[in-house]
Amino acid sequence: MQKFNPNAISLTKYLFFTGKGGVGKTSISSALAVYLSEQGKRVALVSTDPASNLQDIFEMDLTSELTQVPSLQNLYVANFEPIEAAEKYKQSVIKPYIGVLPEFAIKNMEEQLSGSCTVEVAAFNEFTAFLANRDYAEQFDHIIFDTAPTGHTLRMLELPDAWYSFIESSTHEASCLGQLSGLSDNKQIYLEAVNKLKDTSLTTMMFVARGDQHSIHELIRAMDELRDLNITNDMVIINGIIENPTSNLARQKANKEQSVLKQFEDFLNQVPTYYVPMKQFNIFGIEAMKQMFTDDTSINNHESVVLDKGYSIDELVNKMIKDNKRFIFTMGKGGVGKTTIAKIIAKRLARQDKSVLLATTDPANIWYDTESNDRVTVKYIDEVEALREYEAEVLAAAEHLSQDQIDYIKEDLRSPCTQEIAFFRAFSDFIADKSHDIVVIDTAPTGHTLLLLDASQSYHKEVERNTNVLPSSVSDLLPSITNNDLTEMVIVTLAEPTPIKEAERLKVDLERAGINQRMWVVNNTIAAQADTHDMFDSKIQEERKQINKLIAHQPFVAIQPYDVNIEEVAEI
Repeated sequence: MQKFNPNAISLTKYLFFTGKGGVGKTSISSALAVYLSEQGKRVALVSTDPASNLQDIFEMDLTSELTQVPSLQNLYVANFEPIEAAEKYKQSVIKPYIGVLPEFAIKNMEEQLSGSCTVEVAAFNEFTAFLANRDYAEQFDHIIFDTAPTGHTLRMLELPDAWYSFIESSTHEASCLGQLSGLSDNKQIYLEAVNKLKDTSLTTMMFVARGDQHSIHELIRAMDELRDLNITNDMVIINGIIENPTSNLARQKANKEQSVLKQFEDFLNQVPTYYVPMKQFNIFGIEAMKQMFTDDTSINNHESVVLDKGYSIDELVNKMIKDNKRFIFTMGKGGVGKTTIAKIIAKRLARQDKSVLLATTDPANIWYDTESNDRVTVKYIDEVEALREYEAEVLAAAEHLSQDQIDYIKEDLRSPCTQEIAFFRAFSDFIADKSHDIVVIDTAPTGHTLLLLDASQSYHKEVERNTNVLPSSVSDLLPSITNNDLTEMVIVTLAEPTPIKEAERLKVDLERAGINQRMWVVNNTIAAQADTHDMFDSKIQEERKQINKLIAHQPFVAIQPYDVNIEEVAEI
């Protein structure tokens, strides 16, 4: 695996950076844009990431219009806000039906268009504006995006019924709405944009990961999805690789990185793969970005920060017990450690003589045996099987529809929202459990999913196509979860800007559903470490800064250090 050197790599006109939140897509894409512009290339850099920190990186105000960077005459930057655009898009789709359809149908349509899929559609609208713009194609040598469309969004573009609004009367009184119905006038332009994505002479997908299992697994999943759509020009960048570790912390993390990379060696050897070393400075400002792909370590742009006092997980658990909480969910983006924190919470509750049912989606069964001990019963929820069963029921109820409509429903079933609903149903039996004092579940529905389920006041109406009689465990589930006296939603995040921004959006979404979310766990943090006087010093200070911001705005923030004693979790 070679170090990433833009000068030695042939780069296409369109470069899409993709990867899970927090891996460094924006930092690397921004540094690459700066590098290429300094080489005399005319470059446009576009962010469609809802968690973008592009304005901080370039230290300038940005809008959705391309703006020239003052100190770099060849570089133009735009920061697109897909959430705002998604809201405008939603209102434009719904407006023709107001006063025509009953209130419950309008409410249901609004919630259908309030999820992540609609944000992705709005983002793709922005991608298309650049991909289809001939003036931009002539004006710029490279157009760089710090995010990429997902396979799910691209598959939707190829389905006829995704483009149309159709209201179908049936036994379940559902309204069916194509995700792309508000864009049908531009259908041909969108399909042309997809063809540009497939053109290997024009477009490269730049998959960014860190040296950890979760981000590389996500990379492989996303790459497979896009390859199935004949988008095959791939490049992999492993970000933040530790070179020449000097402190104990650096050596420990470097050994773990190398172990993970060895595990994925066969895959990485099949794709052009490069690495970017971990830097001793924060990637903020033009000068820092200029040094991203060099060996220069002279920049020191971090300030010393004192970590404010947060809570421990023990203190959060004490608060849960005092408040008589019955259901505890850990929620957050992939890879932040939801399962780990759920297990620790279950263990601490058991120490206080509570009987606990721990429902986990972790298929690896790492750190514990599924046999129960005296106070904790562990149950495994198979998310794949839950989704498969749910899909079968929905498709069985849709047999009377046309093939185009069925194809659309099949793709809709692959959306994150639908997967959440299938999972929601799978854990309903655990919520109904009365044999334990407390139920802990390591995944939670988003506020959007709860509102989607609540939109017509009955489960089979909300999922639109299911006509089966509901078990009482499902019909009783929604009131239980949205009852703030019974339920505690614990957001798990990392002490990094992107994971925290993503988590804050989860909180806002829960509040839309009437849930008072108050507890946070910042997991796997090195903020409490003594200064290491090496490459980790800037990271320690930055994590402290991020945690202090959270503590200032959230009522209960627990700090879980990187060197957590995993063995105590194994006792479960």
